[in-house]
Amino acid sequence: MIAFLGMGLLGSNFVRALIGKGEQVQVWNRTASKATALEAYGAKVFPEVTAAVQGADRIHLTLKDDHTVNEVLAAAATALKPGAVIIDHTTTSAEGAAARTKEWKERGFTYLHAPVFMGPANALDGTGYMLVSGDQAVISTWEPALSKMTGKVINFGDTAGKAAAMKLIGNSFLVGLTAGLADTLSLAKALNIPLGDVSTLFDSWNPGAALPARLQRMTSGNYNSPSWELSMARKDTQLFIDAAKKSDVKLAVLPAIAAEMDRWIEKGHGNNDWTVIGKDSI
Repeated sequence: MIAFLGMGLLGSNFVRALIGKGEQVQVWNRTASKATALEAYGAKVFPEVTAAVQGADRIHLTLKDDHTVNEVLAAAATALKPGAVIIDHTTTSAEGAAARTKEWKERGFTYLHAPVFMGPANALDGTGYMLVSGDQAVISTWEPALSKMTGKVINFGDTAGKAAAMKLIGNSFLVGLTAGLADTLSLAKALNIPLGDVSTLFDSWNPGAALPARLQRMTSGNYNSPSWELSMARKDTQLFIDAAKKSDVKLAVLPAIAAEMDRWIEKGHGNNDWTVIGKDSI
């Protein structure tokens, strides 16, 4: 028996997929209507979290944050089956995940943090990525079940909370990428470039393919053989800013990047590869 707590877009589709694989799933959500919508797929819906976890061998969580996870688990604690495993897919702090791993072990339960790089469609299809770390015996026991929920389980070793840290690292990249794309689209607007032409450019030229090489260059510590000098990258960045300003289009992140470039140029790195701006990050 499986209990699933948190019926947002991700949790709801996880439940539908589990039921589709023949699992019995008991569900709860603070907003009851999100849970009752799953009755049509065969889920057993409960208005109280204690009733939802009653008799469950494993309890999955897809909640908001550390506080919500702690609050919901505290409410469910009295009804948990002895020895039940708690599998938490919530994006949380690394410290919170490590603390819960320790706390629930001391209380006689297994807590495994397993955050995901999965959207609702991935949860329904069993694709995407799930991250784990901590007690390798626990992971070995539960990885077969988790593998049925996702395309790939990535094991980051025996440090509790490390999977949470890796999820935050990945999300930080996604946030930065999206903010950068927003500025790119704003620049296209300022330059009167249709969105279709922007799509054509990136359909033909995929800068994402250069990510591994860019990461290697940035973390090498050697910036003396530039493929693009910082001073030249700064010149182009000013062209972006000037074009946007002329058309009264706001840029969110490029002005901050320009300021960081200026800081490194003032330190004498203008002729280095422009990735030197990441030197302090390694």
